[in-house]
Amino acid sequence: MAKILVVEDEQDLAKLIADWLRRDHHLVEVVHDGTSALDYLGAGNYDLVILDWMLPEVPGTEVCKRYRQAAGNAAVIMLTAKQSLEDKEIGFNAGADDYVTKPFQLKELVMRVKALLRRTSPAHQATFQFGDLEIDLERHRVTKSGREIHLLPKEFRLLEFLLRHPQRVFSSDELLSSVWEMDSLAQNDTVRGHINRLRKKLDSPGNPSIISTVHGIGYKLGSVENAEVDAG
Repeated sequence: MAKILVVEDEQDLAKLIADWLRRDHHLVEVVHDGTSALDYLGAGNYDLVILDWMLPEVPGTEVCKRYRQAAGNAAVIMLTAKQSLEDKEIGFNAGADDYVTKPFQLKELVMRVKALLRRTSPAHQATFQFGDLEIDLERHRVTKSGREIHLLPKEFRLLEFLLRHPQRVFSSDELLSSVWEMDSLAQNDTVRGHINRLRKKLDSPGNPSIISTVHGIGYKLGSVENAEVDAG
């Protein structure tokens, strides 16, 4: 599961792309112009951006260029009807990682998303193991000592995010920007509530909680010893 921003001014196409990505349990946000894209990219933490070239207000190449100049490191797939080698060079020079020309098959785009996530983020593996806990991303399944644990979608996403960064401490604000949608009404209490529900479902009686609270800072997976604080 990844957090993905889709930037496409053709609203029907944007919805189709988002729906296909959500089938793979990705957290997807959609905007339709370059200015909104820059706002979202400046405020949220994304794993991947699907970015149309021809956008209202600010073109996709300029959005990508500014994002890279601001040290944005999410993978970027550029969408465009432009097919010349010179146009592709412009897109790659702006900071794109991949290039998909319109019209395209949605299945191919999803395959490129999977491949790019594997290349750009080694943490995007299929399964994670933490003690007697195992999370299978392909099957969207969590087991503890072989017993399946039912998690709500946001609980699953939060657990997955913490598993990807097992030694780092994240504040509530950092978890909000990485796990929740930008336009959600979620607040720090929302994070606390989800952490508490995960503990109830995953902790074993008499043992330390799977998620530790680092007082004054935030939360991390496992014990607080040797924790790496994310300066975020």
